[in-house]
Amino acid sequence: MRRLICLIALVSIPAIAAEPCGSTLGGASMRAESEHYSVVFRTVPARVAVGRAFALEAQVCAKGAAPRPTGLRVDAHMPAHRHGMNYRPTVVAEEGGRFRAEGLLFHMPGQWQFIFDLEAPGANERITKDLSLE
Repeated sequence: MRRLICLIALVSIPAIAAEPCGSTLGGASMRAESEHYSVVFRTVPARVAVGRAFALEAQVCAKGAAPRPTGLRVDAHMPAHRHGMNYRPTVVAEEGGRFRAEGLLFHMPGQWQFIFDLEAPGANERITKDLSLE
């Protein structure tokens, strides 16, 4: 009888679906993936312009048994020119695996690459995402 009561209790608990990674960002977003992590991000303002500072809001989500990320560094560079930005952004951790990077600026048009360096207990990982800026 005790087993039956426990089974009924388990069956009657409603399933709670996990929110998709990045669902709390709102608005248009981009995604960068690795085997262990997803980074969903958007720029503020949404349209990045040459020579104008912008921010980046991101949510980092672990996949499977990967440890939850505890830190994030954000940078960008131009692979074809072999140089990066002239400024170093600052990143602030927020709740729920969210981060906000301030002080990004692309000083010239062309092919850029966002670089996300994730820090997690026992694991560090780099994820990149290409962006073309006219």
